[in-house]
Amino acid sequence: MSASIEAGLYVLVLATFLGFELIRRVPKLLHTPLMALTNAISGVALVGSLVVAGADHPGWAVALGAVAVMTSTINVVGGFLITDRMLRMFRRRDPSAAEAGTDVAGAEKATPTAQTVSKRFLVPAAGAASLVAIWAVRSAWTGGAGRGTATFTTLMYLGAAAAFVLGLGWLTDPRTARRGVLVAEVGMLLAVVGTLVKADVVSFEWILLAAAVGTAIGIPIARLTPMTAVPQMIALSHAFGALAAALVGTVEYYLRQPRISAFTMTVIGIEVLLGYLTFTGSLMAFGKLQGVLPERPLVYKGQNVVNLGVLALALGIGVWLAVSPGGAVAFAVMAALALAFGVMLIVPIGGSDMPTVISLMNSYAGLAGAAMGFVLRNPLLIVAGALNGASGLLLSVIMCRAMNRSFTNVLFGAFGQANDQAAAPASQRSVTPTTADEAAMLLDASSSVVFIPGYGMAAAQAQHKVAELADLLGKHGVNVRFAIHPVAGRMPGHMNVLLAEANVPYDQLSDMDDINPDFPQVDVAVVVGANDVVNPAARHDTASPIYGMPILDADRARCVIVIKRSMRAGFAGIENELFYGENTLMLFGDAKTVASNLIEEVSRLGGEIKLVAAA
Repeated sequence: MSASIEAGLYVLVLATFLGFELIRRVPKLLHTPLMALTNAISGVALVGSLVVAGADHPGWAVALGAVAVMTSTINVVGGFLITDRMLRMFRRRDPSAAEAGTDVAGAEKATPTAQTVSKRFLVPAAGAASLVAIWAVRSAWTGGAGRGTATFTTLMYLGAAAAFVLGLGWLTDPRTARRGVLVAEVGMLLAVVGTLVKADVVSFEWILLAAAVGTAIGIPIARLTPMTAVPQMIALSHAFGALAAALVGTVEYYLRQPRISAFTMTVIGIEVLLGYLTFTGSLMAFGKLQGVLPERPLVYKGQNVVNLGVLALALGIGVWLAVSPGGAVAFAVMAALALAFGVMLIVPIGGSDMPTVISLMNSYAGLAGAAMGFVLRNPLLIVAGALNGASGLLLSVIMCRAMNRSFTNVLFGAFGQANDQAAAPASQRSVTPTTADEAAMLLDASSSVVFIPGYGMAAAQAQHKVAELADLLGKHGVNVRFAIHPVAGRMPGHMNVLLAEANVPYDQLSDMDDINPDFPQVDVAVVVGANDVVNPAARHDTASPIYGMPILDADRARCVIVIKRSMRAGFAGIENELFYGENTLMLFGDAKTVASNLIEEVSRLGGEIKLVAAA
């Protein structure tokens, strides 16, 4: 084993352990921004793409490199912008902070000052200046064999790696999270500058064009995507980043074969397999989240055998190529099988498992980037890929634990199919309906209310009305909190982001483990669009597909109000026992409309109290 390979393996192991140590400290409140930031960092695949697009390669290779530059740029620009956009939403109930004009993440008041504008344009301005300075740097050192250029690139890469680590480190606290994003942006800038001065990059035409197109796509995606659609955007970003890595691996193979060492061919195979299957798999996840594809699992008899057979064949070809790398046609077949397997892997997975799928795709994209680092002998790519891979894997583990599921069950269990046997007995029971005026009286007379949001709130885009109702109750002297289940929504921390968008202070948001002991003292628990995560069957029904899944103990509150369109089962395909509880009232209707009606009724009650007091 060569010294460079050995050093790369050391870097991979150390960066992975560092990634786990950093990411496990990130609070659940920030899991969605964490995924967006690590996704943007994985866009450092741009480094490899720039080399391919700017090198003196055949036209087809430069064209594939340009596509990789474009997709990587979308990933970088969109990822950083959407992360900063989310973090600017988080704030806490702190009058002194409000008067000072900052939120918990250091965001300024809505009215921009000259200082605010300068901060927002600092990195883009520095990037433009750096691109202009690159030509001066290149002309200062001779052609490429000079040691000066190599030393400059090494220093830039070291600075970028340190910036990525610091950026993730600062994401462990909401008060420093935006600083972390800025530092990571600087790290990406250092990585790009260090790459463009390399002697391998001899032309900039395709690079500039592809980067401009990627930026033009990435900015509006990040700025215009509603917070309810952030999971779709991140899934799409995974696809872009993974495609860039796969394209670079494809170019490197065809340019180097048949003279490729076994180790290099192995890492190229890993890069291409993970890259292409993550590309199509993430597209399938995007389709399910967006409603373009059916959310239910699409299954057929013997499906798992077929899927594993395709994967085994692709892996077998990869092993054969490591021994005999001259099989150009076999490589194309392996890439096609990887693309097919990405589709086949995600199609049988139901909508309820999308949080785990997105996290897993994040990990795969990171590992593909790390493999690219070994191919290009670039430690920065190894570090960034390891950080991203650790993030995705750790979040996937958190999601599986929150659902009491295993990876194999998520990937091959077809979870989410309708369970008619479970639904039949429930249909014999009756529920207790209520009206908006009755529910408003209960809420207004309470001393403690806990809202439990779920994907139904996101689908109805009711977060603003729910936040307005919570704020109104707070003004009436009610202690209001929000209980957040780890898998509520479509990705880790999704509910936190939606509520932050609606200006709910982050100190009103409580994790499941923190708030569950308090439910027996809660006067009213209001379930808004949540279903399986509050189903008591998870505690005692061994035949239930959600048995053993940790849930929010809403049923142990003194009273439960469930806001729901109908009695339709949740993603698990089973009826919810909570709906039939003696202390449960069903308030049927669209969550946004119901919340609006409750606001009107609570406001009317407050007005009547004032009139009585005045009399």
